[in-house]
Amino acid sequence: MDEEYPVREIAEERPAASISGWLALPLWFAFLVWTVWPFIGLVAWNLIGLALPFPTQVSLPRLLAIPLLAFLGKGFGILQPNIAGIFTFFGRYAGTLRRDGFYWVNPFYQRQKMSLRANNLNTPTLKVNDRAGNPVEVAAVVVWRVADTARAAFDVEDYANYIVIQSESAVRSVVSARWYDGDAEGRNSLRGDMDAVAELLATRIQEHVALAGLEVVEARISHLAYAPEIASAMLRRQQAEAVVAARTRIVDGAVGMVKLGIEQLEAEGVVRLSAEDRVRLVTNLMTVLVSESETHPVLSVGRE
Repeated sequence: MDEEYPVREIAEERPAASISGWLALPLWFAFLVWTVWPFIGLVAWNLIGLALPFPTQVSLPRLLAIPLLAFLGKGFGILQPNIAGIFTFFGRYAGTLRRDGFYWVNPFYQRQKMSLRANNLNTPTLKVNDRAGNPVEVAAVVVWRVADTARAAFDVEDYANYIVIQSESAVRSVVSARWYDGDAEGRNSLRGDMDAVAELLATRIQEHVALAGLEVVEARISHLAYAPEIASAMLRRQQAEAVVAARTRIVDGAVGMVKLGIEQLEAEGVVRLSAEDRVRLVTNLMTVLVSESETHPVLSVGRE
């Protein structure tokens, strides 16, 4: 028969039972005075011969109160702003104290402190293939903090190391699902749509670290480039695409200018153009407008 093991519930943060240390301190101090009063009376009588007004006999209850007094003093503690105290009672989670200041809790509590402040994480530069299969180098910066102290303390071994590994996994997942420069229509681009990539990256990391009780405040790509082995080839490709786009723009503008020039010449009766003259004029104008080097007009001179 197979043994059935109970399923352990995920730890959930809850407030710890505590009182203000400034309220507990006068009570503890009064107990201290009651405990050591006989010893003060003995010292006063032996040194200066002064008899104190209250009984100063050392009794067994007062002797037993000394270790109890020291034990109760273990309940006092101080928390700084954005520092949480996590308490366990004989191995069981007893609660979390987030309020800063002076406090007193059950002396049997075992305690540990955990920072609630925001942390910056810079992932190492990773080499990942984008959706087109091109290797790219990518790194991200992640701003995070602890949201649930119980989960961070008890559900993972080391939450600081946990978010590092999960962030790298999320970065690989996001980059591999998109193109570096976008698809054929320019969509899903890593380089051109940084805000959408940042939002998706933060969401993906949050999904990965929810088990550890961590909150991702912000996540952004801090480094993005083609891998060195294809960087030069991709640079030439981008340059070629830029040249083609510029040439297309120049030709479109030149065609419009030539068309407008011919229409104005004929409309104002400046010159009458035959089909051959029209071809020659278009050729010369296009040469002047599209050519990258300086052009020199050639005039046809007839013989007498």
